[in-house]
Amino acid sequence: MKPALSLALCALTFGVAMAAQAQTTSQAPTPGPSDPSFSAYTLAQQCAAKSDNAAQGQCVGAVRGIVRGYQYGVLFLSQRASLPVSETQRVSLCLTDTQVSSIVDDFIADAKQVSEADLRRTPAEVAVLGSVHAHHACT
Repeated sequence: MKPALSLALCALTFGVAMAAQAQTTSQAPTPGPSDPSFSAYTLAQQCAAKSDNAAQGQCVGAVRGIVRGYQYGVLFLSQRASLPVSETQRVSLCLTDTQVSSIVDDFIADAKQVSEADLRRTPAEVAVLGSVHAHHACT
């Protein structure tokens, strides 16, 4: 495995851990990344429930936690490893002036293009980060 890919996977793992820690709600917490029920399907269902304030709160909290956790992981990695700028940029997200609501809308649209069975097997963190990278990768 290439060192840059290993470091990117390390950043993703760290980001997922940070996202799990960042998820807090006033109601029952959303299951964390170690819980297989916290799938892309579960999160997409919450995010699509636009008229349910509790579901929207959980959706926004989860998406924000996943993205922030990943960004902190990349920052942590870039401070502790000698990565070429191009590699750091490749795993970074460019989210300047990007609202969480637009990230959620992109995620919902992307999730609609995937079969329900695949969404149920995909961790929410992986699906959200894949969607964000597809729409907001630094190039």
